[in-house]
Amino acid sequence: MSSETGQQGSQTPPIKQPGWPMLFCPMSQIQDREVARIIKECKQESFWYRALPLSLGSMLVTQGLISKGIFSASPRFGPFPKMAIAGVLGFAIGKMSYMGECRKKFPKMGIAPIGPQQKRRCHHSCKECKAKLGSNEREG
Repeated sequence: MSSETGQQGSQTPPIKQPGWPMLFCPMSQIQDREVARIIKECKQESFWYRALPLSLGSMLVTQGLISKGIFSASPRFGPFPKMAIAGVLGFAIGKMSYMGECRKKFPKMGIAPIGPQQKRRCHHSCKECKAKLGSNEREG
C-alpha cells in the first residue's frame, strides 16, 4: 500500500508556487537532472584538482617558512594555527578558481546559464507542453 502512494506522488506535477513558471514541462525535469549532474561533477573536480592540492601545498609552504624562521610559530599552539589558515585559504582559493571551468560546462552540454537574469522556460518540444501552452493562450 505504501508503494502505491509513492508511485502516485511521483506522477503528479509540483505544486504551483510563487515565482515558478506557469507550465510544468517534463523536459525541464531532464534539464534539472543534467544540471544537478554537472554541479556534482564540478564539486568533485574542484575538490580533487584545485582545492585539495592548493590546500596541501600552501600548508607545506607555510610549514617550510616556519621551519626556516621566516614565519614564527605561536608560543602557545606552535605552527598549527598558521598552517590551518593557509590550508583554509588554499582550499577556498582552489574552489573559487574552478568556477570558470564549471561555467564553461553548461553551454557545452546545451544548457543555458542559470541566474536571476535568465528565466527558465519550457522548450515546447513535448506534447504536454504544447497542449498546456495552447490552453493557456486561449484562457489568457
